[in-house]
Amino acid sequence: MPERACTLLIRLTLLLLLGLLGACASSGVVTRDSVPQGESAEQLVEAGKLEEAAAEFLRLAETGSRADSAHYSLRAGETLRENGDYAGAQRAIADIRRKRLAGEDLVRFDLLDAEIALNAGDADRASALLAMPTDGLSPPLLARLLELQARAADANQDHFAAVRIRASLDALLAGADRDINRRQILEVLTKLDPDSLKAKAMSLRPDDALQPWIEYALRQRGQMLARDLPRPQRPVGTLLPDSGQGDRREGYGEVGQVAVLLPLTGQVAGVAHSILDGIFAAHFADAGAERPLLRVYDAGQTPQDAVAAYQKAVAEGARLVVGPLLREAVGELFRQQLPVRVLALNHPDSGEIPPSGSAEFALLPDAEGAQAAERMLALGIRQAAVIAATTDWAERASLAFRAQFEAGGGSIAGESRIADKDFNFKSAIAQAAGNFATRDIINNDPTIASQTAPPVPDTGVFISMRPQQARLLLPQLKLARVTSPVFATSHVNAGGSNPGADRDLQGVEFCDAAWLFAPVAGRPDRETMARNLGTAAGLGGRLFAFGMDAYALLPYLDWLLAHPDAYLDGASGQLAVDNFGRVHRLLSWARFSDGIAQPVQGALSPLPLQ
Repeated sequence: MPERACTLLIRLTLLLLLGLLGACASSGVVTRDSVPQGESAEQLVEAGKLEEAAAEFLRLAETGSRADSAHYSLRAGETLRENGDYAGAQRAIADIRRKRLAGEDLVRFDLLDAEIALNAGDADRASALLAMPTDGLSPPLLARLLELQARAADANQDHFAAVRIRASLDALLAGADRDINRRQILEVLTKLDPDSLKAKAMSLRPDDALQPWIEYALRQRGQMLARDLPRPQRPVGTLLPDSGQGDRREGYGEVGQVAVLLPLTGQVAGVAHSILDGIFAAHFADAGAERPLLRVYDAGQTPQDAVAAYQKAVAEGARLVVGPLLREAVGELFRQQLPVRVLALNHPDSGEIPPSGSAEFALLPDAEGAQAAERMLALGIRQAAVIAATTDWAERASLAFRAQFEAGGGSIAGESRIADKDFNFKSAIAQAAGNFATRDIINNDPTIASQTAPPVPDTGVFISMRPQQARLLLPQLKLARVTSPVFATSHVNAGGSNPGADRDLQGVEFCDAAWLFAPVAGRPDRETMARNLGTAAGLGGRLFAFGMDAYALLPYLDWLLAHPDAYLDGASGQLAVDNFGRVHRLLSWARFSDGIAQPVQGALSPLPLQ
């Protein structure tokens, strides 16, 4: 048996037995577990003296009644199994007649028998023993049943059944047990090739519990799934008919005291302060009478610091926690038992999904790559070249673009990567888009990108890079006679007005936060904020908008979690929450014209709902 699986089963068995002992001690009913002659054996189990305990249980089995004999033989078998002695466990239960067992003893007998069969390599017999109803089982028994069912399915090469069972088991576990189970999920998924994983994901419902695990397993291999982009239909916050209680808005809920956990010192302190200022700007602009009380905590530099800050905030009365920001800290917090729900400000890279009632909100490059693919497909573009920087975020955006574009029927003509030190992109352009220059491009006119409503060819270029690289790339694309329209993630936008430098980005269309280009209802004016707060200017503007939206989500979070068809009009996009508690941003589109980023006509809101 794999060491982790063995460790998890031992822990589950101990949890089950401790629960049974606790129940006996706290009740006034005398059961076979609480009769005096069994107490010494159970005490030996608690002390870790398993061989002595098993011997005592076997002695009691020899001297007790038939019913007591069956019970103590079972306890001897369970104890020997905990000690790793499967042969001894099999001998201990060999003479037990099932009809002499009742209630949970009967279930535990079948579980032990099934585990012995699994250890002997007889997965078929184990599966037959484990095919039992789950109604009425205690959580520890249910957890042990699911663990064994997953092992049996994996032994029978039914890997997807194994991970599906483990995904259900995940909700019953905590701490180290849950970590072991999650490692088992990923180990099973790594046995499957990426194409099988993608095919399985396509056959699942978008809200299937397996989806996040398949996504994570593919990311570990440098691949991604196409996203099921939300299509929200109704806004939250609409005024409800007068009920005599004043203005009431649909979905609004009073929040109370809110803790904001951000790393206020260290390498990302500048990012954190832009987000924090956005949160407070939205707070002071909030005209509601029930504004939450905000308290700020330094989340520190490590995941442990963030967990300690969370615990302190809860102890001091927080009813909702915003943060942390660092991906490792979010993952660590999601692995804890959370008495107070969380709106995390990043997506963990470790595969965790938010605990029930909590959510995650992040500026994800892969989300932007997927939406760029959707926009190009909606405009009739069916062939794309991909040119990206060599950074992690650029790679994630490119992978997401490819997955979404190909899933929508598009094809990738070529891909290339450019490093920060590069300035001659001739080979990169030839590798990604060389064949575009030889095709008959519709309206092959260098000024096409500056027209108000240019015809769109069936080819396009997707880029994921900073402005400095893009300003070098665009003129070289023209020299290479690549006149296909260019689409980009928000990273191409420096966030400030620099017409002289940005004229080289003429015609580039990119997705970004609506607040950077036009007023957003209920949010302070962007130009005013940028003049008065350095954290809202330049690249900080996007983070500032993100902070405002984090605040705006708070009173509507419960409603959005329960209503995936609803959305909140935010400064960073339309915000909708999926069944896994992940906040999706549906972005707006802008285009550089004469060095100025301007909203694309009809694209301040995301693409029309389908």
